[in-house]
Amino acid sequence: MPKMIVSIDGVVIKEVQLTKDRTTLGRRPYNDIVIDNLAVSGEHAVLQLTGNEVYLEDLNSTNGTYVNGKAVKKQLLQNNDTVEIGKYKIKFINEAPGATFEKTMIIKPGMVPPMPAKPGAAPAGAPAAATAAAPAAAKPAGAGAEAVNASIKVLSGAAAGREVPLVKVVTTIGKPGVAVAAITKRAHGFVVAHVEGSNKPTLNGTAIGPEPVALKNGDMLELAGTQMQFLQAT
Repeated sequence: MPKMIVSIDGVVIKEVQLTKDRTTLGRRPYNDIVIDNLAVSGEHAVLQLTGNEVYLEDLNSTNGTYVNGKAVKKQLLQNNDTVEIGKYKIKFINEAPGATFEKTMIIKPGMVPPMPAKPGAAPAGAPAAATAAAPAAAKPAGAGAEAVNASIKVLSGAAAGREVPLVKVVTTIGKPGVAVAAITKRAHGFVVAHVEGSNKPTLNGTAIGPEPVALKNGDMLELAGTQMQFLQAT
């Protein structure tokens, strides 16, 4: 997941994981990332998480916000970018794309993608990730696996009618602390497993446990009161 590593004079003083759709940075104690220094404005900047992208926006701070030495008002951050505020350097780390993880909002923004799973392993050990989808990349043609066109279609709630293609390795759906499931692409199709939350998601009306269950075209999923349908072209 994306994170910010705060340092001064080469010494790391804190590391903050970006788990919300909006993370504030400033001198005041109510900020998500607090830097208690007079060079930092009370509300200095904000980090906005959109899908798997993080935008940094300066909030009209007194001393400005810099990315890789250049003053910015609003900027899309890239992996290993260095944000400079006063004497502080904040390194942005986002290795999700390289690990084939991505976030696609299904129910509401502000969710977190899972940590990379071991090859071939079930996603049961993955941390909660939620109303998001991080589907998986199919093997290239000729790699021994057929290209599979699959998606999740939301049937209820504010996002009803939205269809999210499963193009990455792992897709996580649901709400943290309530019900989170992970859809994993395997060589011959997709499987789903429950990864977090006291309310177990259901597949065609049957509760899903931590063991992966194979999905087939038309299967109905329900998580945290939201109904979805798995669609797979043959």
